[in-house]
Amino acid sequence: MAGYVSGAGSGLLSLDKKPLIYVFNHMTIKFGTDGWRGIIADDFTFDNVRYCAQGVSRYLLEQGLAHRGLVIGYDTRFGSEDFALAVAEVAAGNGIVTYLCDRPAPTPVLSFNVLHQQAGGGAMITASHNPAKWNGFKYKPEYAGSASPEIVDALEKHIAAVLRDKGVKTSSWANALELGIGKSIDPAPPYLAHIARMVDMQGIKAACLNVVVDPMYGAGAGYLPSLLNDGNIGVHEIHGERNPVFPGMGQPEPVAHNLLDLSSAVIEQNADAGLALDADADRFGLVDEKGNFITPLQVFALLTLYLLETKGERGALVKSLTATSMIFRLGELFNVPVHETPVGFKYVGSVMTQENALIGGEESGGFGFRGHIPERDGVLSALFLLDMMVKTGKSPSELVEYLYSRVGPHHYRRDDVTFDPAKRNTMQKRLQEASPDAIGGIRVTRRDNVDGTRFTLEDGSWAIVRFSGTEPLLRVYAEGESPDRVDILIAETRDLVGV
Repeated sequence: MAGYVSGAGSGLLSLDKKPLIYVFNHMTIKFGTDGWRGIIADDFTFDNVRYCAQGVSRYLLEQGLAHRGLVIGYDTRFGSEDFALAVAEVAAGNGIVTYLCDRPAPTPVLSFNVLHQQAGGGAMITASHNPAKWNGFKYKPEYAGSASPEIVDALEKHIAAVLRDKGVKTSSWANALELGIGKSIDPAPPYLAHIARMVDMQGIKAACLNVVVDPMYGAGAGYLPSLLNDGNIGVHEIHGERNPVFPGMGQPEPVAHNLLDLSSAVIEQNADAGLALDADADRFGLVDEKGNFITPLQVFALLTLYLLETKGERGALVKSLTATSMIFRLGELFNVPVHETPVGFKYVGSVMTQENALIGGEESGGFGFRGHIPERDGVLSALFLLDMMVKTGKSPSELVEYLYSRVGPHHYRRDDVTFDPAKRNTMQKRLQEASPDAIGGIRVTRRDNVDGTRFTLEDGSWAIVRFSGTEPLLRVYAEGESPDRVDILIAETRDLVGV
């Protein structure tokens, strides 16, 4: 509900005895950096999910992809399996062969199954790392990556038309199964078999490592233990049960303040590393053997170094603009090109495909790899990190030290600042008008607005301000040569916006 005004005709009385007329905004469904997200029972309702599913069905029919089918997956959030069933019944009602996962699945597992089934596309019910009251709808095209801006535009137009005419076709799932148009699938086996071929699993299993895994109550629970459980390596999983409230964390995102339990478990278990997955397991977080959080920017650079140096591979590197500048340095050291994109894996994945890139990554802990899917995969990221530890004989903290010996010290921080939505315009105006000569005493050499506002400084450090596309949230990022330097960059950049 957008609000209400006094007037005649509603029959509802307020405290001052004036009748109220409730005014509703016309519902729109917009896909952000990766799908549509909304608050459960507010805008994320069964009706709206069905409208979204009908729009996807129309898109598949229009593109001549309907005969290849639609794979549907879901995470462990509240009601996700029921929302997924609603999507399946709409797809089946449109005559589309529908593969419905029979259990919660990570987003990269759903994406891989699009390829495995040679389907026309995939739909994933998840809000990824958003807080517990949110859920969402991601669409994965036939190439199994994030939907391109062009596909998103086409989907939104179809969904808008459905919202206008309410023309939703449905079939009961029981009827779809009976007719053979509906198929229930276990999505894990083909994915696990593929992953096992990409990583030296025998080498990892033979190592006498001890690791703690934290799937954050999400869909990635059980995946790493199932891949590692028959070797010398010890695996202890925490938060592996389903709990859609995600207790103890503001949102199921593998960042430092959400991984305190993992850090404690690493110390208590005398573990060699702590491996974290976000709620739909497309993001990866790392805690070192001392219980210290290693930032996603450091992890991105480590995985890049692993592929280039440890494995000896070559290929283009792709980074979002908020990801680390260490990738540029690694590109120079190993004489490979580096491509930079706006934030969102729909941009990163697209360039990865075009360039047959070795790795693509973003600041949020999402990394994709050549030979897999053009999509983030937290499980594969964790396995590659373990393989790097085994092949180099170094602990995570030693790996970071070695990385810095190659590229120099780089430290990073991100502040997520909630704000009153009514102040958004004022904040944006302040940011648009901000043109500092220096930040933290260092001259600003460049200001750009490719995605948000970025200030690049003379010493190579940088700060970025971006408004979230899904929440009333301002993100302030900075990278510099020391933690103190980063603190100054963050503080002065926040002052520019007035937060």
